Amino acid sequence: MVTPGALDGIRVADFSRVLAGPLATMILGDLGADVIKIERPGTGDDTRAWGPPWSTDGESSYYLGANRNKRSVALDLKDADDIAVARAIALRADVVIENFRPGVMARIGLDHDSLAAERPSLITCRIAGIGRGDVAGYDFLAQAMGGLMSITGEADGEPHKIGVALVDVMTGLHTAIGVLAALRHRDRTGEGQLIEVDLLSTTLFALANQASNWLTAGVVAERMGNRHPSIAPYETVRAADGPFVIAVGNDDQFRTLCDVLGEPALASDERFVTNAARVTNRDPMVEALEGALAGADAATWIERLHAKGIPCGMVNQVDQAFALAREVGLDPVASFPDVDTVANPLSFSRTPATYRMPPPHLGEHDDEIRAEVDG
Repeated sequence: MVTPGALDGIRVADFSRVLAGPLATMILGDLGADVIKIERPGTGDDTRAWGPPWSTDGESSYYLGANRNKRSVALDLKDADDIAVARAIALRADVVIENFRPGVMARIGLDHDSLAAERPSLITCRIAGIGRGDVAGYDFLAQAMGGLMSITGEADGEPHKIGVALVDVMTGLHTAIGVLAALRHRDRTGEGQLIEVDLLSTTLFALANQASNWLTAGVVAERMGNRHPSIAPYETVRAADGPFVIAVGNDDQFRTLCDVLGEPALASDERFVTNAARVTNRDPMVEALEGALAGADAATWIERLHAKGIPCGMVNQVDQAFALAREVGLDPVASFPDVDTVANPLSFSRTPATYRMPPPHLGEHDDEIRAEVDG
């Protein structure tokens, strides 16, 4: 018997596609919500065509990564009969999530105002692109236009995007947070509401300390490779056989680092005695550290440093990262008979995330969902 999730009894009508919206609805599904994924007949979610790679049954790996715990119904939102079915699904839901261009949902009567007029307790979430205008909302554009690429890459190299659609991921997380907050408000008052989140605002929020550096001190961040603008050493350093990561967050840790390296005098050098001094004198500090690190390979240094509580580690590939997760006692994979997906990182003592359904085939639940609406 599956333990009821925290959102058991909540129904979500998911009109979104690609990553931000589907990731948000998958999270809600993991927490127990019944998620109905409304897709275009014939093609479905854009990501169904985003490959290779493909799974053994021909589904896109990209699509499979964001769509478990959902039921799929194929509806043509240009067809009056299918729009009526979509409206019925939305009005039976607690939450509607969409990421169409502005005005699309209003033209077919599926926007918040139209639906809330009939169901005031409905929560609607609209995911927009670059602000609330009509600029297309792809993650790559948000990383570029939102400043994230300008601080990613080597100092003397070109701007780089992050190696995953991280703005979409963060937007999906904010969407899920917003929905949970709106459900809490509805529990207290009975009122639904409209939630709006966009990729650009999410990118600016995610700039965190770099945004604060600009807002509070007028400092415009620049690319620094793997270095941190305000902490040192907090970067990749080179041992005898190659680089690894050291993340020293305070002066005590730096003194311990120097002791382990056999260079205690570095910690009392006026150029390195405080974090601020180390940031100012980063190049000579790294040169001195790497001179000592050349005496052994990275694995040896990591073992020695871990024993003294210094945060450090190898730069792993994805397969190595999954192996590491298992080594440290995590269970990183949610498995279905025909596909593995990455596990939800949340752990609950009473209402754990559950993996009830694999990502659905396009229109897999057409008959079932249409019967519910007709009933």
